This record gives sequence, C-alpha cells and structure tokens, in this order.
Amino acid sequence: MNAKALLRKKSLEALQAEAQKPGPFRRVLGLWQLVGIGLGGLIGVGIFVLTGVVAATQAGPAVALSFLIAGVASGAAALCYAEFASMIPVAGSAYTYAYAVLGELVAWIIGWDLLLEYALVVAVVSIGWSGYLRALLALFGIELPLWAQGAPGTGDDHMLDLCAMLGALGVAGLLTLRVEWGARFNTAMVLLKIAAVAVVIVAAAPHVDPANWRPFMPFGFSGVVEGAAVVFFAVFGYDTLTTAAEESVDPQRDLPRAVLLSLAIALTLYVAMSFALTGIARYDTLGNAAPVAGAFQALGMTWATLLVSAAAVVGILSVMIAFLLGCARIWFAMSRDGLLPAWFAKPHPKFATPYRPTLIAGGLCALVAAFFPIREVAELVNIGTLSAFIVICLAVIALRRSRPDPPRGFRTPFVPFLPLIGVAFSLWLLSKLPAIAWGRFLIWLLLGLAVYFTYSMRHSRLARGA
Repeated sequence: MNAKALLRKKSLEALQAEAQKPGPFRRVLGLWQLVGIGLGGLIGVGIFVLTGVVAATQAGPAVALSFLIAGVASGAAALCYAEFASMIPVAGSAYTYAYAVLGELVAWIIGWDLLLEYALVVAVVSIGWSGYLRALLALFGIELPLWAQGAPGTGDDHMLDLCAMLGALGVAGLLTLRVEWGARFNTAMVLLKIAAVAVVIVAAAPHVDPANWRPFMPFGFSGVVEGAAVVFFAVFGYDTLTTAAEESVDPQRDLPRAVLLSLAIALTLYVAMSFALTGIARYDTLGNAAPVAGAFQALGMTWATLLVSAAAVVGILSVMIAFLLGCARIWFAMSRDGLLPAWFAKPHPKFATPYRPTLIAGGLCALVAAFFPIREVAELVNIGTLSAFIVICLAVIALRRSRPDPPRGFRTPFVPFLPLIGVAFSLWLLSKLPAIAWGRFLIWLLLGLAVYFTYSMRHSRLARGA
C-alpha cells in the first residue's frame, strides 16, 4: 500500500475552477432559500421538546444559558464552515473541505461518517414527526390501528411506524424533483414554523410569572453545562446548506451569510422560547414528550396547544428535508470523486437532482424509522457531526498556515483561538457519548475502511490521474 496515496489532496485551485464551470446541477438557490435550508435543519425537535426536557432534568429556567453555551461552541464551527464555503463553493461540505486540506483518507472517513449521521437524523426525526402527527390527528378523532403506531417492541401489537416510513419516503420523492421546488416547499414550512413559534412566544408573554424563574439554576451551573451537551443536538444543522453549494446562485457570497444568519435566527428563537416556556410553567413540570403543548394546555389555551402541535409537524418535516438533501449531495460528491461507484453520480436527466442517492437514502431511512425504536437510532447521531466539526476547525488553522494567500470571501476571526474552542467543546461532547454508541460507530468505521481499501483507493479520480 502506498502511504502517499492516503494523503493525496484535491487542488484548491482546481476546486475553485470547478465551481466556476457549468455543473450537473441548476444554480437556482438564493440567500434566503439557503437560510431556509439551514433553519430547516436547526429548528425542530429542539425548540418543541428539548427546551422543556432539559429545563426539567438539568438546567431549570437557565436552559436559555444552555442554548447560548451550545450556540457559542457551534458558532465557532459555523465560522470555520463559512470560511471554507467562501473558498470552496462545491458540493460535499466537510468532506470536500477535508479532501482539499487534510487528504483523501481523512476526507473519506468524514464523508462516510456524515452519510451515516445525516441518514440517521432523518430516521430519528421521522420517528419524532410521526409521534406529533399522530397526536395532531388524535385531536380530530383520527387514530391509526395499533399495528401501524410504532416499531416492534414500542407497544403492544406494534409492527411498524407507518407515518415515519411514509414521511421519509415522501421527503425523498420531493427532493428528486427540481431542487427549487423542494427549496420553496422547505422555505414555506420554515416560515410557517417561525411564525407559529413567534405567536406562541407572544401568547405566553401575558402569562409569564417571574416566580417560575426562581431558583434560576436549581441544578447548579454544572447542570447548565450538562444541558448544553444535550441541546447541542439542536444547534447544528446549518452545515446541511453548504452541501447545496453547486445549486447556489452566488455561493461565495451567499453560503457564509446563510450559515451565520441561520444559526443567529435559530439561537434567538431558542432563547426566547426557553424564557417563555419556563415563565408560564414551573421547570419541574416540563419533563414530558410535548412540554410546550402541555404548558399551554395547563393554562386552558387549547388553540395554542393545537398551534404548537401543527407547528411541530411542519417544523420537523423541514428538518427531514434539510438532512436528506445533505446526505444525498455528500453521497453524490463522493461518487463523482470515484470513492463510490460513479452510478450514484448520475443526475436526473430532467430534474438535474442526485435522484439515485436521494431515493436509496430515503428508502433506507424509511426502513430504519419504521422498524427501530427512536432511542436505538438516536445514540449514533452526534459522533459523525462532532468529528466533522473537529476536522473543519483544524483544517482552517492548517490552511491559514499552508495557504495564506488565496482570497477568502469570509475570514474566521481570532484564528487559531476560535477554532480551538470549537475543537475543545466537540471533544468534550464526544467524551459524554455512551459506550454502546462508540461500539456501533466503530463497526461502521471499520466497514468504511474496508470499502476504502478494497474499492475507493484504487478507483479514486486522483488515483487515475483525473
């Protein structure tokens, strides 16, 4: 085995030139459609569930501080993503950035990890979306048969989660059509859920009782920090929009702006919702699957409960769209580079979308969501994303030293200190993950290395001099 082959890199100049050429995708996404994709990945389960659960079990009314701490750590990585997006505006996100700076093997590992993580996020969110949808239907007296209400083992007579399966398949079908159709639908969903969240916050304001905020940190500051580790799941997702670089009208200008805007808007809403929720209900009453809806139900505001349930269904659907879009485009980029079979890198002849990876990934997500409990699926979600954050932060430092001259549409401030904060926080969060998640991740990693050394290493376009 040639050790040099593991470190071969894609030329930065070649990637920048590639970004200027007409590609297989249609450049139709503007700034606010990209922001919509980012917000689609950011606002979902976190704002409707984690705000209450973390308040009840770890942070108390200081859950807003948990979101801010997690947001600062995620923001450090977001600034690094923004710099790379302005320099290398091509599909693939962290995978492509690693290929240009750290070499093929690291890029393969990151790409392989992100395929798993993005797909599992879609599966996890599909299961959560199914629960909210069934609850919303129940308000209108509609109930599915028991066999269709959940995965085996989640309840008596449960055989599969039908809504979760159909949700994943529906999103996959939508994303095989013209990308602007999916983006417009996603933007509409994002606007609806933001409007619903804003209405909920305004409706809560007259009912806020400052006494509910005392004690502010019932579990101490350590509880606030532990809460930040939990809600970190809710403050990444902006990276999905960088995978759509080749469908952006002006990627070097719009991608960095979209990354930072989507994270800033999401954090503002998270903090506002945290204060509103803990203001209208005691923190120790919020430890349930639908804390926001439950709090308004306790106030007798049935209309708000219905609004929250509908907003949750809409909001979680947009998360599914964002992450499946990202998964398919990373898969496409790896196939175009020869690391996976080129068959996956054939765009749809009419719609110009990566339809093969989209439909296959969507089908696999549907099967996982239908037949596996949410806890088993969720344990693996964070590892690949945190690993990608570490790679991106280190890559910014490395590229500043090795290639300081190429123009950057956006420059990460306070290098190397800010990227190192992102690295440190990501490592700390990785240390908090359960051993069983690490074991399953190791199996996936070993499988990926086997694929790389038996197929990808020889079929890489760089290996063939392409």
